[in-house]
Amino acid sequence: MLSSRLNAFVMPTSQSTPIAVAARLLLTISGLISNDFLAGVVALLWLVGLTNAFNLLDNMDGLAATLATIACAFFAVDAYTIHPSHFVAVLSLGICFACLGFLPYNLRLRGSAAVFMGDSGSQVLGFALAALGLASSWTVAGSTVATLFLPLLVLAIPILDTTLVTVVRLLEGRPVTRGGRDHTSHRLVYEGLSDKRAVVLLGVVSAALGLTSLAYKVLDDTRITLAGVLITFAFLLQFGSYLADVNRPPAPEGASSFFRSLLVHRRRLIEVVVDFALITAAFTIAYIIRVEGKGTVWQRHIFNLSLPAILVARYIAFFAFGLYRGVWRYAGARDGASIVSAVVLSEVAAFIFMSATVIWNGFPRGTYLIDALLCTMLIGASRFWERAAAHALRTLVGRGSQRRILIVGAGQSGRSLLRELRETAGERVVGFVDDDPALRGRRIQGIRVVGTLDQIGWVVGRLAPDAVLVTIPGAPRERLDAVVEACGRADVPCRFVSRQTDLDPSVVLGAIAE
Repeated sequence: MLSSRLNAFVMPTSQSTPIAVAARLLLTISGLISNDFLAGVVALLWLVGLTNAFNLLDNMDGLAATLATIACAFFAVDAYTIHPSHFVAVLSLGICFACLGFLPYNLRLRGSAAVFMGDSGSQVLGFALAALGLASSWTVAGSTVATLFLPLLVLAIPILDTTLVTVVRLLEGRPVTRGGRDHTSHRLVYEGLSDKRAVVLLGVVSAALGLTSLAYKVLDDTRITLAGVLITFAFLLQFGSYLADVNRPPAPEGASSFFRSLLVHRRRLIEVVVDFALITAAFTIAYIIRVEGKGTVWQRHIFNLSLPAILVARYIAFFAFGLYRGVWRYAGARDGASIVSAVVLSEVAAFIFMSATVIWNGFPRGTYLIDALLCTMLIGASRFWERAAAHALRTLVGRGSQRRILIVGAGQSGRSLLRELRETAGERVVGFVDDDPALRGRRIQGIRVVGTLDQIGWVVGRLAPDAVLVTIPGAPRERLDAVVEACGRADVPCRFVSRQTDLDPSVVLGAIAE
């Protein structure tokens, strides 16, 4: 095993050498991930990723140094009080005080910076913080996947900024390595904050996340840690999703614009929190169904490891498939397909990750299949209930006072007009009439085709509509004359609607009222 080889390689007399430090870092990862190769890959990605994250973060005066100071302070507190390690404590304090000495020259109250960090400084900071994160003890009531998130909380802002920039640039087809003003700090400035206020805000968020990380270690409760870390992840995802939509010139109204915008996006935050509850409930129910109770100690252990992996994979997939960008009152088949795709892909990703990192040893893997089915139903219901409720309210509330509309023509124009009328208060489509006999008796988007053009007189007399809208002006003249004549005999207004001119119901129905 990797652990035994590294223990043999690191001599007791060389505990402070770079080789010994690197070995201990890899041992930390290998203690959390059972697969030796994957443990080494994760450690390498962490070191390289954080090094470049701080290089990208050095885009505004004082930002990189401020966040590095806060992170090192928390690493030092942890090393001195919770998990004593003199080497980590001294190194953390040294970097912390170095950044504090640099800040007065880089983040000045008046004027621009007198000294800049540059690539050589930011990359050294990033690598040092990545190493400190690995060297810190992450154990909270036993080694679990949830404990991996604790150093991520301390360094969450650099990771969030790098992820946001990378994803947005890839989606927009721009090179990731090319600089630009699309970082987290720049987007906060676009929302009305000054440069210094943006730095302070990100520093406050980083400090708050660090405090929660220390609190989880002090409480030493796996369930509280798991719930708290995952809820924090949900909030960070919401924050990043909100910032991804910000890409415009600075607002002229000052800092209040930013906080006002956050209130406008509170609905998306609610969706993230609701999804957390539904995803957790789906996997818990699936587990209970498969084990027919609580299960063995090992099965519960695998469950505690699997739930964070499921949640992380779900949120990433939901964000990638645009589930936090939709207006669910108008959800359709394409939105349903996105939900199914996101759930299935995230389930497969979580299963592959768990297969590579743990030993199942009797854990029922069918839990993942049941979870995918349950989660699809729950997430789908949470997204489509609004459309169903809105449709039911429009149908039931004030039904007697609604204008009854008969649409002549069940083609594309008729279906488009039906969708428009369904979103218009006080209007209700009672049926279709079409010149195709094969459609008679069938339903189109829930509305019945009650007859053909030859039966228009009988249909108007039977349904007694308040208005007839004709969407097939290109039909033979004699058929259109029959429609007009039938409406005239029944004293029902008749209007022709062309897709080339206007399908707006307010225009059409306004003409009818006249």
